[in-house]
Amino acid sequence: MLPLLLEPSELAKHLDDDKLLIIDLGKPTIYVQAHVPGAIHLDFKRLQSGAQPAPGMIPSDDALSDLFSSLGLTPDTHVVAYDDEGGGWAGRLLWTLDAIGHKHYSYLNGGIHAWLSEGLPTSSESPEPVPSDYEVGEHDPQTEVDLAYLLAHYQDTDLALWDSRSEEEYAGVRAFAQKAGHIPGAIHYEWTEAMDRSNNLRLRPLDDIRAELEARGITPDKEVICHCQTHHRSSFSWLVAKILGYPRVRGYAGSWAEWGNHPDTPAEKPNP
Repeated sequence: MLPLLLEPSELAKHLDDDKLLIIDLGKPTIYVQAHVPGAIHLDFKRLQSGAQPAPGMIPSDDALSDLFSSLGLTPDTHVVAYDDEGGGWAGRLLWTLDAIGHKHYSYLNGGIHAWLSEGLPTSSESPEPVPSDYEVGEHDPQTEVDLAYLLAHYQDTDLALWDSRSEEEYAGVRAFAQKAGHIPGAIHYEWTEAMDRSNNLRLRPLDDIRAELEARGITPDKEVICHCQTHHRSSFSWLVAKILGYPRVRGYAGSWAEWGNHPDTPAEKPNP
């Protein structure tokens, strides 16, 4: 069984494994030049419903069944996801898999940048997946959070709301919804803070990330709910918390696009 956080050198030893599905969620222009051998490209737009006002919602079960069947997913397939941006879209794929109960997955640490930096083999060929007949089953209620749950629980003392957006969005200086600011009580830790830009976008030392999160109140004894604007950036935050071993971590797919456009939701800004 491959670990959740997978190093490029380790994946390189398993490229020929049966039941391994490597999915590249980077830019098509990069994929056609160089990708992990055997990797299948996936347009990240298919991981979100795209419907306004909350385009980050998870697609319907029928849409996801069609998508994962086209990729050749089976219940015992182990998925390795990576991208070219440090883990946002790879995280969204893995969160989606977790939400539909598919728990066999890994994240390639650093994605294509880390793979290339180690001089590992690449391919420019686009393999055709062998279609499967994948049926999305019952969702895991411990992976997703909806607006009703968050409205009922956002003030709970044993809940930590992890806001992964930029500092400007959190502060209400920039807004991509009718309301500006953040959910009252939300804790800001921008998704890119966990990335090491000097090490090909791999995760920074896990102990450092853990210490920073705990210092801000995002602690493993709490239920942690991650959100951004459309649950793209915060899918990576969700993944980071999973890698750190947080036992209760969920994603809010509606994110600020839903919360910030809803008439009944409170919004907060820092005191000037």
